[in-house]
Amino acid sequence: MKIAVIQASSQKEKNELLYRCTAESVKKYGYEVINFGCYTDETESYSYIDISILIGLLLSSQSADFIVTGCSSGQGMMLACNSLPGILCGYIPTPQDAFLFGRINDGNAVSLPLGLNFGWAGEINLKYTLEKLFEEPFGTGYPPEDAKRKMQDTLRLKEINSIAKRTMPELFGRLEEQLVKKALSKSNVIHYIMKHGSNEELLNLLEKNIVSQ
Repeated sequence: MKIAVIQASSQKEKNELLYRCTAESVKKYGYEVINFGCYTDETESYSYIDISILIGLLLSSQSADFIVTGCSSGQGMMLACNSLPGILCGYIPTPQDAFLFGRINDGNAVSLPLGLNFGWAGEINLKYTLEKLFEEPFGTGYPPEDAKRKMQDTLRLKEINSIAKRTMPELFGRLEEQLVKKALSKSNVIHYIMKHGSNEELLNLLEKNIVSQ
């Protein structure tokens, strides 16, 4: 599994901690973790909306399998991600939320509150939350006696999600120019997508937009 870590600029001082906790949580599984920032030394500022578009590109291009993200409250990023094609993002402020999201909802992104209630020893809750997220295989259902029903409901939700939304190439082609420019300006993400992505329609669209900038 390829896991991308990327969060809004408002919490860029938490980037290294978020990356480290994610990497430590999945080390024993052999998953690859890629840190895309936003870094503390970045001069460009990216809102949760900007980052959600980049998350959509990472997942729809198939250059990443799972995203760990966040913003000050975690709510805005979660909502923005869930408005985009190909994303099922959970809000996981606690280890319990993380565990249940992984087992029941089987999504491909999580948003964490990196400012709200992140006081003294906040890194401990972050560490345990990410550990519980990846503790067991995703989509196994919970509790065990209801697992089959929970798994069926998750499949229905994913089907509705795919029907209700445009594809990422369709959406990207309709975004306002400023949002497209901002997404393309995060060069480490775009370069990674162009190198590792496999969605040819989306890659071709990105290439055309890069040339036109």
